[in-house]
Amino acid sequence: MQSPTATSPLEAFLQQPNIEASPAWEFFHGRAQQKPIPTLFHSRLQHNLVNAINNQTKAYEAIQELRCIVPPFSPVPDIAVVKIDRLSQEDGPLQGPPDWLIEIRSPEQSTLDLQSKVLHCLSNGTELVWLIDIQRQQIWVWQDRELPMIYSGTDVLPTLGSISNLTVATAIAMTQQQ
Repeated sequence: MQSPTATSPLEAFLQQPNIEASPAWEFFHGRAQQKPIPTLFHSRLQHNLVNAINNQTKAYEAIQELRCIVPPFSPVPDIAVVKIDRLSQEDGPLQGPPDWLIEIRSPEQSTLDLQSKVLHCLSNGTELVWLIDIQRQQIWVWQDRELPMIYSGTDVLPTLGSISNLTVATAIAMTQQQ
């Protein structure tokens, strides 16, 4: 007699029909949660930062709103930067965490939820995280498993690969670029 196959909460979440609806749904700590609807500045920054990163490297690809499967969670970072050789030839989510995770904090977003996402991805292989706070004009940066550093103004931000010369001021100015 075969035993029934148990479905994990993550597997059950991933089978839901509308998790890719905009804004996307994420899965943390056994519960599904829809991401906040981005503002104009959030959307501009996300779009322009993806273009800036992709224009500087062929080793990585920056992708907006790419679902990641990092059991037992399923985050959807604002921007996932992934080594090209880790990207599948098949359509679907990224298996594992991004190499570089970028989140743009929305005013209504829970800081604890963002930190949970950051720490989970870091503990599962993410090398670099930026948490951008547009209102405070700061970027919190985690590298490997170190405590975060707070960057502002003309501070040059750490990146991966050959990406260079990105400052906090440059990133925040992207909110105004059309």
